[in-house]
Amino acid sequence: MLNFIKCFRDEQDGAVTVDWVVLTAAIVGLGIAVLTSVSNGAERMASNIGRELTTAVPTVTF
Repeated sequence: MLNFIKCFRDEQDGAVTVDWVVLTAAIVGLGIAVLTSVSNGAERMASNIGRELTTAVPTVTF
């Protein structure tokens, strides 16, 4: 049993897995934050363009 505990303590596979899980979670979180920011900005820009188009006065020059 003592030998099993020593081997378990010396293995690095679990630590590497935890590192990858944390890095993947950080990347996913950053992606969601960027997606939210871009989505809100695009919606705001579309709203501004629509408002400008509806209030624009057409000018025809010949």
